[in-house]
Amino acid sequence: MPLLPGRRVSKDVAEPVEADRRLAEAYRERVTAATEAEHALRAAQSERRSDAEIRELMIAFDRALTAAVEAAEAAERVAIGPRGYAPEGADAKARRAAEIERRKGRAKPAVRPWTDEVDRLRTAREAHRLSYRNPPAVPA
Repeated sequence: MPLLPGRRVSKDVAEPVEADRRLAEAYRERVTAATEAEHALRAAQSERRSDAEIRELMIAFDRALTAAVEAAEAAERVAIGPRGYAPEGADAKARRAAEIERRKGRAKPAVRPWTDEVDRLRTAREAHRLSYRNPPAVPA
């Protein structure tokens, strides 16, 4: 199945590449959802809403950030190309070759913005997880 003009991709790798391509297309929507979730959380905190409501908004923001990270990682893998994928059940040599190709790919100028975006989103998610703690929910 040709994914790029003039290039053929192994059938074992074509499915994960296409799945990542679809996920990467949702990147903008996922970042927008994370931004909206953050605004809702900050508004609730400034209005001093109940701990339970703030907790729900914190969880929603964390999930939205995680979804954005997943989409950015998929876009990075798509930018690296199909050689960065190891077929399912591949031997150690094939997995190592795919790992090397991913490392080489991250050094390319076309991939670097995605790598930076993945790092930025992961940092934002970790900062959120470490900085905005809320008392645990009390079982009803």
